[in-house]
Amino acid sequence: MVLYFITGNKNKFNETKAELDPIIIEQKEIDLIEIQSLDSREVIEHKLKEATKHYKGEFIVEDVSFSLDCINGFPGPLIKWFLKSLGRSGIYELCKAKNNYGVSAKATIGYTDGKEILFFEGEVVGEIVEPKEDSQSIWDLKPTGLDKTLTEMTIEEKNKISHRGKAVRKFKEYYLSKNKF
Repeated sequence: MVLYFITGNKNKFNETKAELDPIIIEQKEIDLIEIQSLDSREVIEHKLKEATKHYKGEFIVEDVSFSLDCINGFPGPLIKWFLKSLGRSGIYELCKAKNNYGVSAKATIGYTDGKEILFFEGEVVGEIVEPKEDSQSIWDLKPTGLDKTLTEMTIEEKNKISHRGKAVRKFKEYYLSKNKF
């Protein structure tokens, strides 16, 4: 059986696929309405329910919350719109103005087999650093205790400590035990 990852983000898909081996996973781009909520689980649950209206199968969806200490954990799951408005440099300048660079990134993976919805979470805590012009990242986060940002790491290094890597490993453990790989 194939597991479908609903995402339009190729990098997100590649990171997840690398971590999920030997599970067969395919990217499925489905243009779904994304509700806005400060609760990632609500966003994910809505997406999964919409996906099952279009296709049969097993699906995962990921949502990331990005919580800045300097503004009491905002924007959380609304990071996509925050980035669209401020950009990477704007987020750094906000932290600089508040003299508080603390951040946590949390990935929540939702899974459905068409019957139930389960959630798996991972988090990384660190600080926002000044963005580099050649960076391909949406944000520049240096995990606490490390000297590299997530962007400067290889996929293997990043998956070991990142919010996504942690959530994917939790999901993988569940999925492998469920399907007796």
